[in-house]
Amino acid sequence: MTSTLTLDGRSLTVQDVVRFARTPGAGAGLAPDAVVALGRSRRVIEDAVARGETMYGINTGFGKLANIRIGAASLDQLQANLIRSHAAGVGPPFPAEVVRAMMLLRANVLLRPTSGVRPALAEALIRLLNSGIVPVVPEQGSVGASGDLAPLSHLALALMGEGTVIAAGAVGPAGPALKAAGLAPFRFGPKEGLAFINGTQAQTALLALLVHDAQVLWRTAVGAAAMSLEALTGTPTPLDARIHEARPHAGQLRAATLMRRLVQGSEIRESHRDNDPRVQDAYSLRCSPQVLGAVADAIRFAAEVVEVELNASTDNPLVFENGDVLSGGNFHGQPVAQALDFLAIALTTLQALAERRVERLVNPDLSQGLPAFLTGDPGLRSGFMMVQITAASLVAESRSIAYPASIGSIPTDANQEDFVPMGMAAAYKAKRILGNAALVVAAELMCGAQGLDFLAPLKAGHGVRDLHEKVRDPGFGVATLAEDRPPGPDLEQLAAGVLAGRFDPGEDLA
Repeated sequence: MTSTLTLDGRSLTVQDVVRFARTPGAGAGLAPDAVVALGRSRRVIEDAVARGETMYGINTGFGKLANIRIGAASLDQLQANLIRSHAAGVGPPFPAEVVRAMMLLRANVLLRPTSGVRPALAEALIRLLNSGIVPVVPEQGSVGASGDLAPLSHLALALMGEGTVIAAGAVGPAGPALKAAGLAPFRFGPKEGLAFINGTQAQTALLALLVHDAQVLWRTAVGAAAMSLEALTGTPTPLDARIHEARPHAGQLRAATLMRRLVQGSEIRESHRDNDPRVQDAYSLRCSPQVLGAVADAIRFAAEVVEVELNASTDNPLVFENGDVLSGGNFHGQPVAQALDFLAIALTTLQALAERRVERLVNPDLSQGLPAFLTGDPGLRSGFMMVQITAASLVAESRSIAYPASIGSIPTDANQEDFVPMGMAAAYKAKRILGNAALVVAAELMCGAQGLDFLAPLKAGHGVRDLHEKVRDPGFGVATLAEDRPPGPDLEQLAAGVLAGRFDPGEDLA
């Protein structure tokens, strides 16, 4: 039985988000004390409206239209109009797991007492989430300035019984789907439409999922590097702890420690310890801890950003305990956009390094005695020739889109929003680059395992040996290449396993 995740606006974690988004049927609920605190916050808004105070987006227009006062009789219509007009998303829809994460994050942040919405809004969103209905949210249309206005508006439309949703596996209009699930359309009151769509929860949902996947990918990439080191009969001397303690970047220490564990007990190393003419290995082997360590540090930074953002108030205006209602800019997505850009750059670096080791594995001029293109009959067979070419093409694509989106502001809203972070563009690029990186790491696993096959009966280190066995597992790995076969399906199979954590060697730093 799937447990229920309780939201309180304070303690949501990346692991919570990933488990919930990717677990069919997972449910969520609201912490009672958070609901009570939200009710007190809502009374501040209702009292201010009753007194006729002017408050941005509550009884005024939005953005450039903030100087236009709206009459009391039109305040609910103002919120509905806001949602309909801002549901301007275009392009293919987000995957269901991203939308579920987005909804979870939005409910968690609305639950914070600074939001000033009725508890009924958070409750309605949770009921929609628990019903299994998934709003159709287009990927394109957000600059992440006043939050992810377009994507969140498509979520809000579904709550209103409008727009398009996926229910019981079928795409259709929201109204009938809500009715079939026993849910009534929600009517947004003063501030509630604005509170719902002012936030970074679309880009943050993607960052949370990407950070998790990047951490799994990083550990697997370290494993692939260790496998290549063994297959290329490289020396583990550069992994010596003393080297890394002399330059103690946290990620570098982690990478070296994990690689040392993976190659421990290697028969391959002992076979060439005393008769190797090489003084040093190439950078792609010798500097793997330094380069992959820098990648780890960038992933850690992105994780720190998202851990704050998951439980942060990104609404505007914000409601405080003393009754103040203050307009500010917490909806601005710059922190998230920058983290996504750093993640994209780091994952491009990870795959570029992996591709260099793939080249060494397949190139007979560099591979220390392995057959050309890792095939037993080079010439008649081409072996893994195209695997390296595919990896090179993926790295080239990632490099072409890794340029930071967060420095590419285009002013919007008649120049009222004159500096915007382009967070969703950063998220899209990071997602694409992560997929490419998984494929390149899969290519290295494929080639490294083939290289080890040619070194048999010598055995690799215990950790690398375990990884090799997983790559050869008939359930989710690939078979040794004997006769030529199309490598594309093998790459796709291994890449899916990489992202699923099937080749993750874990990280025991004790």
